[in-house]
Amino acid sequence: MPSSEPFAGRLSERLSHLGSGVFARNDQRKQAYSAAATARGLPSLLDLSLGSTDLQPPEQAIAAIQAQLGAPASAAYCLHGATGPFREAAAAWAQRRFGVAVDPEREVLLLVGSQEGTAHLPLAVLNPGDPALLCDPYYPSHLGGLHLASARPQFLRLSAANGFAPDFDQLSSSQWDALRLMVLGFPHNPTATTGQQAWVDEAAERAVRHGVVFAHDNPYVDLALEGEAPALLRSPHWRACGIEFFSFSKGWCLGGYRLAFAIGAEPLITALRQLKGVVDFNMSLALQAGAIAALEQAPHWPEQLRPIYRERRDRLARALEALGWPVRRASMALYLWLQLPAAATAAGLESEPFCAQLLQHTGICLTPGNGFGAAGEGYVRLALVHPTAQLEAGAARMGRWLAQL
Repeated sequence: MPSSEPFAGRLSERLSHLGSGVFARNDQRKQAYSAAATARGLPSLLDLSLGSTDLQPPEQAIAAIQAQLGAPASAAYCLHGATGPFREAAAAWAQRRFGVAVDPEREVLLLVGSQEGTAHLPLAVLNPGDPALLCDPYYPSHLGGLHLASARPQFLRLSAANGFAPDFDQLSSSQWDALRLMVLGFPHNPTATTGQQAWVDEAAERAVRHGVVFAHDNPYVDLALEGEAPALLRSPHWRACGIEFFSFSKGWCLGGYRLAFAIGAEPLITALRQLKGVVDFNMSLALQAGAIAALEQAPHWPEQLRPIYRERRDRLARALEALGWPVRRASMALYLWLQLPAAATAAGLESEPFCAQLLQHTGICLTPGNGFGAAGEGYVRLALVHPTAQLEAGAARMGRWLAQL
């Protein structure tokens, strides 16, 4: 194998800040386990590490994609101008969903997944060394975007003791004045906390007062299991400070299609559009047809998912509690945010070694909390992305191993 030494010193320092990423590390472990399982007859992999649901998207969306796939334009590059029909559909959805009038030309932008938007926005609004605020725990692409922009991350620690509510007084007035960007997301991943509109409203007020760009990541807006999900678009200040990211991955089960969009203040949409115009194109018109169909013909699809996730949450919680593993009931769909079980703590295991050993011994893959920031250490994230019977069987497998620790 050729030596990598000729490239020593030629790679960017940015890569060392980015690290390997928790999902990439998990992927390597899953591949190794699956290869061993095939060779040694081990239990099959039960992947509960990603919010990639087993539930299906609406038939109307798939039918619209299929109907457009054969059109020559669907095989062509798609620039911003061709996304007009989608942007109009997204603006109409915002009017129905939040009661807010949105200009599809100046305030809506199609994205190749919401992670593209949250990771690229810092490049559009920050200079190297600018301070930017994240919640801790945070979603990994939020920090990744700051590292790509050579920004200086600051953290707003969330704790279970206060229900993972953001305490904005953790920062002094001078620290708020110095900030250039704040990234929040409620409902919150990974803590599975729906949150409150008052939290987002206060963040928007602070952003206006201190001249901070407020990016609100909201792919779970339609998947609150308790209460109504907050949204920046409900705040009267959104045009003065902010941009909000929405996704078809969760509510419409279209994760692999990478369909998402941003709605926000015209200067921020224009800046992100300019960046996109340099680094990428848009997805196929066929996929956009599916997204339009989801918004217009299946607007209530997420409502059908919530009872399924609620049953999965409750039944798996009972199964884990029967093992002596305390569970905080998630108020949004898709995840449980679990403190490490007592057996793991007694064995001196932190979150990543625990998840690695759990996978090795049971074939069940969870996401270690340390991948979501320092405040995530001591936790694991479990995705409710398989039928209830498989989740309960997985709990039994975990229980047998925990009893041996």
